[in-house]
Amino acid sequence: MVVKAQPGAPKARRPGGDVAQGQWGRAWEVDWFSLASVLFLLLFSPFIVYFFIMACDQYGCSLTAPVLDLATGRARLSDIWAKTPSLTKEAAWLYASWVTFQVLLYVLLPDFCHRFLPGYVGGTQEGAVTPAGAVNLYEVNGLQAWLITHLLWFANAHLLSWFPPTIIFDNWIPLLWCANILGYAVSTFVMIKAYLFPTNAQDCKFTGNFFYNYMMGIEFNPRIGKWFDFKLFFNGRPGIVAWTLINLSFAAKQRELYGHVTNSMVLVNVLQGIYVLDFFWNEAWYLKTIDICHDHFGWYLGWGDCVWLPYLYTLQGLYLVYHPVQLPTAYAAGVLLLGLLGYCIFRMANHQKDLFRRTDGRCLIWGRKPRVIECTYTSADGQKHHSKLLVSGCWGVARHLNYTGDLLGSLAYCLACGGGHLLPYFYVAFMAILLTHRCLRDEHRCASKYGGDWARYTAAVPYRLLPGLF
Repeated sequence: MVVKAQPGAPKARRPGGDVAQGQWGRAWEVDWFSLASVLFLLLFSPFIVYFFIMACDQYGCSLTAPVLDLATGRARLSDIWAKTPSLTKEAAWLYASWVTFQVLLYVLLPDFCHRFLPGYVGGTQEGAVTPAGAVNLYEVNGLQAWLITHLLWFANAHLLSWFPPTIIFDNWIPLLWCANILGYAVSTFVMIKAYLFPTNAQDCKFTGNFFYNYMMGIEFNPRIGKWFDFKLFFNGRPGIVAWTLINLSFAAKQRELYGHVTNSMVLVNVLQGIYVLDFFWNEAWYLKTIDICHDHFGWYLGWGDCVWLPYLYTLQGLYLVYHPVQLPTAYAAGVLLLGLLGYCIFRMANHQKDLFRRTDGRCLIWGRKPRVIECTYTSADGQKHHSKLLVSGCWGVARHLNYTGDLLGSLAYCLACGGGHLLPYFYVAFMAILLTHRCLRDEHRCASKYGGDWARYTAAVPYRLLPGLF
């Protein structure tokens, strides 16, 4: 549902129309480097996911063994492919049932958790103003969906026995093909929809380049009906709800194979479970983040949330099925403390920013009145606006200390797997690249928006992520 269109907001470009003013979202025009990056990701991302999953299935999670086999002629690509499990009816039924169940929880069951959980914000919430000046309404019920799903999971595991708790691991590669089908189907659908029946034509953005439009998306907030918002659904459901279920299935498989669950598997389940619960507890806050406020919905989010997130963010648990690691108590305690420290920094930084915004600076940060840099910017309609940049608390230590906390947590997930293989460490390497890129992207937009005031801010807070280093 879209409400209160605002006069004077920047206009997007319709097919065949003029270029609008204002900087928001993805690019207006595609340079050669952006196009090359898009083509690389479109061509190789599916193979990267397949490579990691195949390496575990056929080579015990070794990343070098399949490469050496191919290089020395001991194996051919056709041999590796022939050993790869194909799509099955069971996996197709399981995946279709899963997605359908999450859609029903999202669309048909209004949130009731906010009625009895103190501090939780759920139910109908407003999103940020879109580039065309609309405000979308959302039914925030992700925590409720997560709780219902996991209660049913545990009820099945301990009482009902409708399916084995290892069902996700047992169908892991066939489910990969199902996830790819959905990822490509939804990405193609929203692109066609943008041309034929967009939710808000003024929030569409065209470049004239098919590949860039397909990957980065055309519509800002594609919707079906009153409440089904593609961006919010696929960012949070089904991938992130599944994250903790996938880890639980991996733990169940480890127990089935070895008779016990290792402390490393427990650490991965606990630390990643905290992150997932935090996401859903703060889903209303998430409506104001870069993913919702600036990104369009295309293959990058559609396929990424269906395939990349559930398959590569869970590599630690998958690895521990093949290589169970029982960590020394002191080492395990250190990993736990590192993960909790990262989460505390991540949550504290985001809380301070949210508190500062909600109170317009009339609050206390670390027990003191916050220090700010007053700044001005000009919107696309030529009007001047005033804003404040926080330079107190976490935001006086580094400009993106929330990302620093996220990286510490990511490192803890990987360290829980020990040092036997490189594969579990892909996650922290990927997150370092992703968050550094996002950090630079944020700052480029802020520098364009605030000009000299942004220079004053960066002088006051000179470090981006790592105080004293970067």
